[in-house]
Amino acid sequence: MAKKAENALDLNKVRNIGIIAHIDAGKTTTTERVLYYTGMVHKIGEVHDGAATTDYMPQERERGITITAAAITASWRDHQINVIDTPGHVDFTAEVQRSLRVLDGGVVVFDGVAGVEPQSETVWRQANQYNVPRMCFINKIDRTGANFQRCVDMIVDRLSGNPVVIQMPYGEGADFGGIIDLFSMELVTFSGEMGTTIERHPIPESHREEAETRRTQMIERIVESDDFLTEKYLMEEAINNDDLLGALRAATIAGKVHPVLCGSALRNKGVQLMLDRVIDFLPSPLDIPPVKGIHPKTEEEVIREASDDEPVAALVFKIITDPYVGRLAFFRVYSGVVKAGSMLVNTSKGHRERIGRIVRMFADRRDDLEEVHAGDIAAILGMKDTFTGDTLSDPDKQIVLEKITFPDPVIEVAIEPNSKGDQDKMGIALRRLAEEDPTFKIEVDDKLGQTKIKGMGELHLEVLVDRMMREFNVQATVGRPRVAYRETITKSARVDTTFKRQTGGSGQYARVVIEFDPLTEEETPLAKDGILWVDGTKGGTVPKEFIKPTESGLREAAQGGVLAGYQVVGVKATLVDGAYHDVDSSEMAFKIAGSMCFKEGIQKGKPVLLEPTMKVEVNVPDEYTGSVVGDLSSRRGIILGMDTRSGATAVRANVPLGEMFGYATQVRNMTQGRGSFTMEFEKYSVAPQSVAEEVVKGGR
Repeated sequence: MAKKAENALDLNKVRNIGIIAHIDAGKTTTTERVLYYTGMVHKIGEVHDGAATTDYMPQERERGITITAAAITASWRDHQINVIDTPGHVDFTAEVQRSLRVLDGGVVVFDGVAGVEPQSETVWRQANQYNVPRMCFINKIDRTGANFQRCVDMIVDRLSGNPVVIQMPYGEGADFGGIIDLFSMELVTFSGEMGTTIERHPIPESHREEAETRRTQMIERIVESDDFLTEKYLMEEAINNDDLLGALRAATIAGKVHPVLCGSALRNKGVQLMLDRVIDFLPSPLDIPPVKGIHPKTEEEVIREASDDEPVAALVFKIITDPYVGRLAFFRVYSGVVKAGSMLVNTSKGHRERIGRIVRMFADRRDDLEEVHAGDIAAILGMKDTFTGDTLSDPDKQIVLEKITFPDPVIEVAIEPNSKGDQDKMGIALRRLAEEDPTFKIEVDDKLGQTKIKGMGELHLEVLVDRMMREFNVQATVGRPRVAYRETITKSARVDTTFKRQTGGSGQYARVVIEFDPLTEEETPLAKDGILWVDGTKGGTVPKEFIKPTESGLREAAQGGVLAGYQVVGVKATLVDGAYHDVDSSEMAFKIAGSMCFKEGIQKGKPVLLEPTMKVEVNVPDEYTGSVVGDLSSRRGIILGMDTRSGATAVRANVPLGEMFGYATQVRNMTQGRGSFTMEFEKYSVAPQSVAEEVVKGGR
């Protein structure tokens, strides 16, 4: 039975936050503590035991990693906190992207030993893109080799962040005994079962001088962001903690500074203080600017305030297929009240959707709701045609919110069902998985009669195939991974194409003249699927109704290039001239002419093959550094730098993806099992001639 309609939320007491970080920094462990201390669970589930609440999929529990972003609602200090625990593995970066799109604030977790790692840089960049205010939690201070100050310095050097240290550890590594709060100037310790007993003590003499120095630095950093406090500070007037807290909150929400906290989630130290600071410093839905969108018909800008009195505007940011209840659509309400049983419009698709059951998510548990208010996050059951990035709007006052953009897949495998029965089931399974995951693409090769699936990495595809076999009971054979190459042109070309066919009665006639140019850096963001189409015709040489079909034919041709059949990107196509016939011209004729013209233009434009280059970081004991550097160089890697970390070295390099298959085994062999690496997509680069020839011959 649904809960009675919740009273309108006091939006000042709502926090929509994400826990974001590099893999293994301790996001899920931190989230488990949040659930425990807020009373949402009565037993802490550990990641290493495969029992974490938010890692509820079998694939997550077996691998000990987070794959999907899990949404949970908790309560702390009379505030409602909607927490999203996001994945850290680069293959699931889309989960972070879509979560940040709907969150108001983030807690970025860092490993106290490793500091800023490659995926930390990626999530930080994504948070910058969506202007998400964030604070930093330096975790694992209890580990041997932990270095709090080094992590703070890396936030400046690697992320160009502006950290304000508001806590410091009392001891590091095995000596970590508590946290010194630089506001209250007390030592906070955690004892009792699961660290629930919090005690405050005077700061011991051994750390008093450092604490006073750090407090002075903290005050200086805070007053820099506030003119009133700067004046007081210069006049040497006393500044109280309330003034400092208010100024730090304002500066954090404005994205000017990033408060830094520390602790050890696994040892139950510091998470309650972190929750306090989430409420103190991260924004409520009222603290962020009103959401902007456009009217679907007039394309005029529309603004919606975070208020129940405004018309409904909500964004669907995630789809999950549940084997028991069907499809779940997670959504963020930006304005208005979404009620169960009401009718809204999916303005992204232009059709109506009835809102069935609304549920509040608690990882994989659900509580029914009758309505969801502005600023809140929940999920809807039974949506038919609404997917990630779609806007739900009031039918009378429509709005389309900004879509979520996702990176293109860089790796593909061929997949074949084992029997006729599996073939039908596989089609359904792949379609459902693609609905959930915007970075998972399916392509059917008509020439080979083969199905290809594309994703962000080997682990990404491995997990999706595993889910297909378990959840949908499909048996299939999977080929070896292949790199998703691209093709582009290196010089301009002008092509004049005439398509003419006479077959009794009216024939087919279309002439188009298109100029092809390599895209500039400024033009690249304007391109759709890598192609920027420009109508440069004058005087109606090509009638308006034939311009769209010409573009359509050209875009279809771009799906398969002239070198090795890979998608063509980085091309600007300008239609400059053409001709038509009053009787014989048709949309189909211009579509074919556009396709023919494109193929010829790519041939003339000196085509080259592009290969995905990955940013790789290898962590190895010092004695193996030379071997690892030599091996990366042999894989056409460019070494970017090396960082020393207490007996180990982190080697950073850019390496082509095609050279990285099987690298995990190689690293283990070279370092007697003591090395590890992470890898994420960096950019597409021109492949050397020798590699291009091999790809064209089908050797790669």
